[in-house]
Amino acid sequence: MAFNDLLKQVGGVGRFQLIQVTLVVLPLFLMASHNTLQNFTAAIPTHHCRPPAHANLSEDEGLEAWLPRDRQGRPESCLRFTSPQRGLPFPSGTEANGTEVTEPCTDGWIYDNSTFPSTIVSEWNLVCSHRALRQLAQSLFMVGVLLGAMVFGYLADRLGRRKVLILNYLQTAVSGTCAAYAPNFPVYCAFRLLSGMSLASISLNCMTLNVEWMPIHTRAYVGTVIGYVYSLGQFLLAGLAYAVPHWRHLQLLVSAPFFVFFIYSWFFIESARWYSSSGRLDLTLKALQRVAQINGKQEEGAKLSMEVLRASLQKELTMGKSQASAMELLRCPTLRRLFLCLSMLWFATSFAYYGLVMDLQGFGVSIYLIQVIFGAVDLPAKFVCFLVINSLGRRPAQMASLLLAGICILVNGVMPQDQTIVRTSLAVLGKGCLAASFNCIFLYTGELYPTVIRQTGLGMGSTMARVGSIVSPLVSMTAELSPTIPLFIYGAVPVVASAATALLPETLGQPLPDTVQDLEGRRRKPRQQQQEQQKQMVPLQASAQNGL
Repeated sequence: MAFNDLLKQVGGVGRFQLIQVTLVVLPLFLMASHNTLQNFTAAIPTHHCRPPAHANLSEDEGLEAWLPRDRQGRPESCLRFTSPQRGLPFPSGTEANGTEVTEPCTDGWIYDNSTFPSTIVSEWNLVCSHRALRQLAQSLFMVGVLLGAMVFGYLADRLGRRKVLILNYLQTAVSGTCAAYAPNFPVYCAFRLLSGMSLASISLNCMTLNVEWMPIHTRAYVGTVIGYVYSLGQFLLAGLAYAVPHWRHLQLLVSAPFFVFFIYSWFFIESARWYSSSGRLDLTLKALQRVAQINGKQEEGAKLSMEVLRASLQKELTMGKSQASAMELLRCPTLRRLFLCLSMLWFATSFAYYGLVMDLQGFGVSIYLIQVIFGAVDLPAKFVCFLVINSLGRRPAQMASLLLAGICILVNGVMPQDQTIVRTSLAVLGKGCLAASFNCIFLYTGELYPTVIRQTGLGMGSTMARVGSIVSPLVSMTAELSPTIPLFIYGAVPVVASAATALLPETLGQPLPDTVQDLEGRRRKPRQQQQEQQKQMVPLQASAQNGL
C-alpha cells in the first residue's frame, strides 16, 4: 500500500500528470458524440409517399390528390391513394362505401430535407415497414459497447492499459471512418458495432490509467473532470450537428480525430501500479524514473532502485504476481460481495437513465436545443456530486444520487398529465441525479476493486450498465397497459439498488488496494478497532463499579 508514497516522491501531481490526464481525457469529448450520434445521423425527416411515375400532378390537382390525411390533418407517411382523389381527400383513406383506396408507398418516399439534408433514414428508407431497422442500428452499437466492456476490460488487466488504449483509438478511427463511407445499411451496422466495442474500452481505460497515476487526494478531481468533459461533449455534438447536418460528413467529423489520438497515445506511460501488480519490477522502476524526470524530480528518481521497490512493494510482489481472472469475482467471497453490489448500482443507474431520457423527448423544441439541455442538466448535478464525494464520501454520494433520482421518477408517475412544467422539472432533476450517479460509480468502482482485477471489474460493471440500457426500452412497452407503469418501474429500481451501497466500504482518503488481501485487511480493521474499544471499556466499567 506504499505506492502512494512513491507517487509523491516522484512529484505527486506534476507536469507529467497534468499532460497525460489532459491527453487521455481529450478523446472523451468525441466519445459523447458517438454515443448519441444517431439522434442526428438517424433523425427521421418528415416524409410522405412518392406518387406513381405515371401520375400527372398538373391534372390531378397536385400532390395533395395522392395523399390521404391522418386525424390531425397531416399527410399520411406510409400510405397513398391508388388513384388521385379530386376535391377534398378522405381523412380515413376509404370511400364512403368502405372500399379500400389506399396502398403502401411502392414508389418510395419524398423527404423534407429542410432540417436534415441527409440521414441514414432518408438514404436507406428506414421508415414505415422498415422503421425497426433504425433502432436495430443503435441496438447493435449498444451490443458492441457491452462486448467491448467485457473483452477489453479483461485484456487491459492482462496486457496493460496503454496497449489497449492504443488499439481502441485505432479501432474507433477506422471503424468510424468506414461507417461514414458505408455503401449499405448492414455494413454501416457492422462498423457501428466495432465502434461501440472500442468506445466502451476507452471510457474504462481512461478512468483507470488516470486514477492509477494520481495520488489519493486528487482521485475525486480526476473523476469529476472526466464527467464534465463527457457532459461538455454533448454541447459539442449539438454544435457539430447543427453546422454539419449531412450524416456522412458528421460521422466522419467525429471519427477522424481518433487518428490523431492514436498517434499521440504512443507517448503515454503505462501504469506503474499495473506493472508492479504484474510482477514487472524493472518496468515499474523505469516508469517511475521517467515520470520523476518529467516532473523535475531527477534526484528523487535517482534514489529509486530495485531494492527500494522490493521493500516498498513487497506485498504487491508476493501476493499480486498472478493476475486474477473474471471468475474470481464470483469465487472469492470478498470480491463476490463487491461484484453483486456494484452490479446492482451499474444496472439501476443505466436502466433508469435511459428510461428517463426516453421520457424527456416531449420538450416540443428543436432537437439541437434538447441536446444542449441534456448536457446542461449534468453540469450543476456533477458539481454537487463532487462536493459530496470530497466532503462526505463516495458511499453517501452514490446512495443519495440514486435515491433522489428514484424518488423524482416515482413522484412524476403520480403527477397529473396536464402538469407539464412540474413533470418536466422532476424529469430534469432525476436525469441530473442519474448523471451524478454515473460520475460517482466510475470513481467508486475503480477505488473498490484491487489493481489485479480493476479493469475486469470495471468492464463487468459497464456490462451490467449496458444490460440496463437494453432492458430499459422493453419496459417502456408496458405503457400500453398504463402510462404510469414504466415510471414506477424506472423509479423503483434505483430506490431499491441504493440500499446496496450500505454493504460497500467507504474509500474516501483510502489508498487503492492492489490485492484481494488488501481488501480483506481493510474489512478486518473496523472489526479490530471495535474489539479494542470493547477491551478498553471493560476495565473502565470495572473501575467505575469499584468506585461506587
